[in-house]
Amino acid sequence: MPTLATPEGSLHYEVCDVVPAWRAPAQTILFHHGIAADVNLWADWIPVLAPNYRLVRFDMRGFGRSSVPRDGYPWSFGGLVDDLLRVADSVGAERFHLVGESIGGTAAIACALRAPARVASLCLSNSAARGGLVANVTGWADEVRQWGQTGWAERMMARRFHPGALDPVLYAWYRDLHATCSLSAVLGLAGLLLSSDLTPQLGAIAAPTLLLSPDASPFIPAEVMAAMRTAIPTAELQVFAHARHGLPLSHGSACAGVLRDFLERSRIATAAA
Repeated sequence: MPTLATPEGSLHYEVCDVVPAWRAPAQTILFHHGIAADVNLWADWIPVLAPNYRLVRFDMRGFGRSSVPRDGYPWSFGGLVDDLLRVADSVGAERFHLVGESIGGTAAIACALRAPARVASLCLSNSAARGGLVANVTGWADEVRQWGQTGWAERMMARRFHPGALDPVLYAWYRDLHATCSLSAVLGLAGLLLSSDLTPQLGAIAAPTLLLSPDASPFIPAEVMAAMRTAIPTAELQVFAHARHGLPLSHGSACAGVLRDFLERSRIATAAA
């Protein structure tokens, strides 16, 4: 699998390009996951989108097969955007559709603000532009101290999914991912998220934007994403019933279908204009 060298370690990424030759050149969709996840979070999105788009997924720094930063690494949204654009450059995607979930969605907002010419559209799932509106994150370090990383992982799973929302094998895989991921990356990114506020700049986003919101995330209430829909001039909002913060995994196929239809509508509207 491809890896990309950076001054602070390597980034792992994967490309799925099965678009038939008669549809080429295919547009690229680039995916950015959130804390304690990896490229596999998007598995159910691939069959829905791959017939028409080249799909690029990467492990955020600190997770999956990407390098874990050194102690004291200065986490910043500038650094997350640098990583995202490095991956895009590595696959030759000058312009791309950008999908982000949780803090990956906040990083996607930062990318659209910094490099608007490169972002053809935005899709933000269970994301917030202002960290102060994100609930139930400040106590993570205390939970780890009290319950250990495995106990913290179990509590995270309850916040991400309703009981029975995942196949037991998939549930066990994601729980184990939480239980074994880098705690320094988790806590460093949580601190970064809680200190962020991009809301004053949301009105500058010109790219067509799709917001995917669970109806019952204990971290980001649907009202927070509804406020983003009002703040971003081009935004549409889709709320999913019976969903918690793990929306991109529990409802992957449905989310991808909404994105596919949104991109098609946006394409038609752009062509008409």
